[in-house]
Amino acid sequence: MSTAYVIVTAVGAFMAAFSAASIFFRAKWVVQPLADYAVPHAWWNRLGVAKAAGALGLIAGLWIPVIGVAAGIGLVLYFAGAVVTVLRAHWPSHVVFPLMYLAPVAASLVLYFAA
Repeated sequence: MSTAYVIVTAVGAFMAAFSAASIFFRAKWVVQPLADYAVPHAWWNRLGVAKAAGALGLIAGLWIPVIGVAAGIGLVLYFAGAVVTVLRAHWPSHVVFPLMYLAPVAASLVLYFAA
């Protein structure tokens, strides 16, 4: 396990956890765009739980790799879905935000499989 993998995985986990907490605490800069993208309010807590579980899975994956890989794949799919949601809502200027969260998770998977 390389130092780069551990650092990138920790950054990805922190960012996913931060994103989950932003939903749980209803941070305006997160929930307003969700409303603008027509994401149903009933989904918000589930989306936060998915991101929190992914963050925990990435950290657990440092000791149990199969969990980390599953969490990484899940988060990549989650944030890819977020990109699609933003594009379908016709907010192309906001695509950078889910991509910003997707990048370290995808990099973590790349570093894991490169080792």
